[in-house]
Amino acid sequence: MIRTKILITGASSGLGAEMARRFAGMGRDLALCARRTDRLEALRDELLAEYPGITVVVRQLDVDDHAAVPEVFGQLRDELGGVDRVIVNAGIGKGAVIGTGRADANLATATTNFVSALAQVEAAMETFRAQGSGHLVLISSMSAVRGLPRKKAAYSASKAGLSAIGEALSIELAKSPIAVTTVLPGFIATDMSAQADDATMVAPLDRGVRSMVAAIEREPRRACVPGWPWRAIDLVMPYLPGQVVSRFA
Repeated sequence: MIRTKILITGASSGLGAEMARRFAGMGRDLALCARRTDRLEALRDELLAEYPGITVVVRQLDVDDHAAVPEVFGQLRDELGGVDRVIVNAGIGKGAVIGTGRADANLATATTNFVSALAQVEAAMETFRAQGSGHLVLISSMSAVRGLPRKKAAYSASKAGLSAIGEALSIELAKSPIAVTTVLPGFIATDMSAQADDATMVAPLDRGVRSMVAAIEREPRRACVPGWPWRAIDLVMPYLPGQVVSRFA
């Protein structure tokens, strides 16, 4: 049986690591990259111990090193024997109120979440166009649906840019064998996740990622996860008064 081969960036912790665990449990072969090789290697050993029939390869990658992205993607593709799906997941949650002397945090967020994501999209799409098939997955955020104020402004803008790339590619490639999915997670409990005022809106990591993986497997153009309450919020968010939107920041 031919197994799906999946490359995940930002796979050393949080959503990336948990997605790797879920896909490993489904018998997928994995190529994992992130900055922290010690965590990647520990995750690889964990997955191979639990699922000895799969293949897991790892590489160190700082996605902000844009020249390294296609090189590492190529190495992982070759070592895994191909790649069917690339999940652009690496991102950061830094941010500060604009104009308060913390431009460094906002510029870092914009660079990693948008420019570096674009570098990953370029590398993935080059492979997919060459082989005539593939599934590109962009991990955006519900913060992309509406510009959020205060320290979330740069973050929401960076994710909105990523979502726009996903939308553009999904239109361009609609009649091709290349699928494009933009995933917009709501509040999911991770080390870097923002805390909602209402803790009942924060999904546990396992439930949140289970919903993400199920959506990715369906290969829709766009998915808000977990479904409740985020699909409903997606519908009403563009029309909410500013004072209500500010509660999500």
